[in-house]
Amino acid sequence: MEIDKAVRESDDIRLKTKYNNAIYVIQRALALYSVEEVAFSFNGGKDSTVLLHLLRAGYYMHKAGTNLSTRDPVNDETTFPIRTIYFESSSAFPEINSFTYDTAFVYKLQMDIIRLDFKSGLEALLKDKPIRAIFLGVRIGDPTAVGQEQFSPSSPGWPPFMRVNPILDWSYSYTSIGSIHDTVPNALLCHTKTDNSEEKYKPAYLLPDGRLERAGRVKKLTSQPLNAVSNGVNHEESHWKSMSTASVIAVGDEILSGTVEDRVGSVLCRKLHSIGWVVSHVSITRNDIDAVADEVDRQKSTNDMVFIYGGVGPLPSDVTVAGIAKAFGVRMAPDEEFEEYLRHLIGERCTGDRNEMAQLPEGITELMHHDKLRVPLIKCQNVIILTATNAAELEKEWDCLIELMKSNELLVMTEPFVSKRLATTLSDVEAAQPLSDIAIKFPDVYTGAYRESRGGSIVITFTGKDEARIRAAAEALCKKFHPGAFSEVD
Repeated sequence: MEIDKAVRESDDIRLKTKYNNAIYVIQRALALYSVEEVAFSFNGGKDSTVLLHLLRAGYYMHKAGTNLSTRDPVNDETTFPIRTIYFESSSAFPEINSFTYDTAFVYKLQMDIIRLDFKSGLEALLKDKPIRAIFLGVRIGDPTAVGQEQFSPSSPGWPPFMRVNPILDWSYSYTSIGSIHDTVPNALLCHTKTDNSEEKYKPAYLLPDGRLERAGRVKKLTSQPLNAVSNGVNHEESHWKSMSTASVIAVGDEILSGTVEDRVGSVLCRKLHSIGWVVSHVSITRNDIDAVADEVDRQKSTNDMVFIYGGVGPLPSDVTVAGIAKAFGVRMAPDEEFEEYLRHLIGERCTGDRNEMAQLPEGITELMHHDKLRVPLIKCQNVIILTATNAAELEKEWDCLIELMKSNELLVMTEPFVSKRLATTLSDVEAAQPLSDIAIKFPDVYTGAYRESRGGSIVITFTGKDEARIRAAAEALCKKFHPGAFSEVD
């Protein structure tokens, strides 16, 4: 089968890993259940279409017990035997229905069309057929994926069946479509208007941030007071987690060896702090593609934005961009627009290096132009690549970045953090319990402490976005001790 042959001939290790894992889940399900006991829920969307092709490959590999690349596809059975269920809805886009029926015809799917709601339809189907497991195109970023694993029993109150999720760990690819009642064009893809004011949109796969794929879906959101009482909830943790978070990654063996002192990271943290963002993680990684890919992969899924610097350029140790491509499971490809910038910058004297530097992650790269920058900044979904090598360069890049992201509405600007610091000669033991009490009483104020030297004073920090609350927290702490126990630090 072509998909198996194409993946196995690919040089993309991450794609092969994702593919092999999905095929393993499919084959495992087919080993646990007979073909009559499994079904495939197909809705014509991007995820279920990917899963369809994986299922076809997985089924024939299960049946043959070998790689399809060694077999003659002409002699393979042409009918796909796994029962396919499609919940047809009058609110679906006609194009979705047409695509679904065309796909069923092309791949000879045995498709059961259900015109009931999902729960009622499942109850009727499972009552009539011996189905025990259903393949679903659910990904970890989907709202319905919370708490699910590759094999997950159906939820309480639903008819009993095993949910099989072969692509649960796959990442975003295109943009999401709902019903005709709750879907509008994704404004983040709008790039121009014609003379008659008709809006035009970029292809969906160019959406710069995969987390925004549902921005074309109209949602009604309800808010809850910050101080709402909920059993078992750490309100301090909930408060800080509700804010925009960023991760900072430095790439460089020189930093790890102590040859070079990293000052860019501390400046970048202060910059993020100044726009009200929480820096959740700071890391330094080796000049190694796999090391960069692993770190980016960890941080991009748990933070709103990831800022990475170091390892960008034509040298053998400059592997940051390639590592980012690997983290997203895409290949590196020439970017003509970026190459043109490089040509103006370095001319024709370094053709080989110039072409190599113009290789960028395919399909996820957005160039962010600013007239004060010689080359545009590079944005790969929620990862920003900075080229600054020192604090002065970072200042310039940051100012340009803020302007660009404000205009594109890609960066949420919130109230900046403010801080108050108090110094004391109290011992750690004396200060510990009162500080814990303050942290509980003021969950919206981060209370921390540090020493600049072992024999020096403790510096207590109060950080938050409400100056009055910070002042109240500091005063509450001072009242727990004798007058003069604390002095304010500038």
